[in-house]
Amino acid sequence: MGSVGTADSAAAAGSLGTDASYGFASDDQPVAGATSTADAELLAPGKTYKSSLPAGRDAVYRLELDAVSDAYVSVTAVPRPNTTVTAYDGIRVTVQDANSRTCSTESASVGAGRSARPVVAWGKRETFLRRTSCQGDGSYYVIVHRIAGTGPVQDDWDLELAPFLEPRLEKAAGTAPPESWDSASPEPPTGAAAPRPGGPGFGAAVGLEPGVWSAGISPGQTLFYAVPVGWGQRIDATAELGGTGRGPFVGGALTMSLYNPARGPVDDVSIGYSGSQKSGSLDSLPPVGYANRYAVSDTVNGMRFAGSYYLVLHLAERVGEEFGTEPFAVTFRVGVDGAAEAGPVYDGRFQPPGPFEAAGRGQQAQGRGAGAAGGGGAGGAAGGDPVMTVVAVVGIGGGTVLLAVLGVWTVVARRRARGAW
Repeated sequence: MGSVGTADSAAAAGSLGTDASYGFASDDQPVAGATSTADAELLAPGKTYKSSLPAGRDAVYRLELDAVSDAYVSVTAVPRPNTTVTAYDGIRVTVQDANSRTCSTESASVGAGRSARPVVAWGKRETFLRRTSCQGDGSYYVIVHRIAGTGPVQDDWDLELAPFLEPRLEKAAGTAPPESWDSASPEPPTGAAAPRPGGPGFGAAVGLEPGVWSAGISPGQTLFYAVPVGWGQRIDATAELGGTGRGPFVGGALTMSLYNPARGPVDDVSIGYSGSQKSGSLDSLPPVGYANRYAVSDTVNGMRFAGSYYLVLHLAERVGEEFGTEPFAVTFRVGVDGAAEAGPVYDGRFQPPGPFEAAGRGQQAQGRGAGAAGGGGAGGAAGGDPVMTVVAVVGIGGGTVLLAVLGVWTVVARRRARGAW
């Protein structure tokens, strides 16, 4: 599975030029979507897969699950560049058990930009809900359905499928999602923007620290970034599309989306554009917390893991039709608020572990003050407190004994972090 980008991947992303295609991971394994559950091929957590979704039928895949882990399958559907799509074209992802009982169903669509962009939805088998169905070990099925808008049915869409496994907790945690949090969006980072070309896909997402960043984005292009967010921290982001002079209005010209470490959709914002600079921000999001999964709101529900949160920018193809095909300047301000906390202790590791442990490798002890524009490498690899780095990783992956030994150091590290503000 592709890993979160580093400074080297940032340089590589810069060489992509104006290629608007999605960057499938080099180690994606080919898999065929079956027409029925009887022929469904296995998706193994820890690997990513490349497949296709025919315009006229569903694609079916199989999971083999134990009775205690929660499972997620993220599906990225990729329309061919320059194909005609409507706002309502999209996909629906359903997970069912062997008795055709539905565990989850989620949909996603192209949206107001009417641009052939990657569309992401996820399916879930959640044991913590204690439903009468979708419990126990055995075979489960992922059904990907093409939602057709009002336009003509176009070519098949490519798919990237990423299954994840979340182990159970060593001890039960609280089940009450946050009733409220500071709904006021934090002040966005300020200062000069540092250039940061984005990656072409989830597997090549370029790491970001909190700060002010800029990139050139061509019409039809999608840029992927990964921001480490620890337990108890909040992420916020604002994107601004630079002015080029007055012109026709393009709805949904720039879309900024946020996905969690399991590539599950959290929030998005679309920005209309008529040639003058325009900006948009994500909704006010709660701190990352295990109990967020019990919330009804998808925005809160998705903030259930610590790790790499993916910030994805897409510039609609129609912008090129009205304003020209040269890259447009976009500035994005990314904040991570608060100091990282020790998370719940899992009885095992996530599969794959990388996206969920990335927060422990970033500058998480220093909260919002870390990584001002231009400061540090991609992914926050430099400058973090080593004690908090260890604590964050252990909190995600397990290790009660080590957390106990480091308890005093953790308190000291947090005090130092608050003092740095």
